[in-house]
Amino acid sequence: MANTAQSKKRARQSEARYAVNKARRSRIRTFLRKVEEALASGNEDAAAAALKLAQPELARGVTKGVLHKNTVARKMSRLTSRVKALAAK
Repeated sequence: MANTAQSKKRARQSEARYAVNKARRSRIRTFLRKVEEALASGNEDAAAAALKLAQPELARGVTKGVLHKNTVARKMSRLTSRVKALAAK
């Protein structure tokens, strides 16, 4: 339990940051799910459009410190290759 004024404030800030980061992670997962659903449906136009919307969200997650940059780079790379493979069929 926080005792000093500083530790109480830090606890409040931590809770606020946790809520913001949780919402941001949830938003990113939603965009990723939309790409996955478009890929599963086999609609290459929808998959490309969903990926185009998901990429800035992922990049924003890196700049805000929610996700690691290599994690996002790996996700973007794998999704892009899957969308390209779908278009090649």
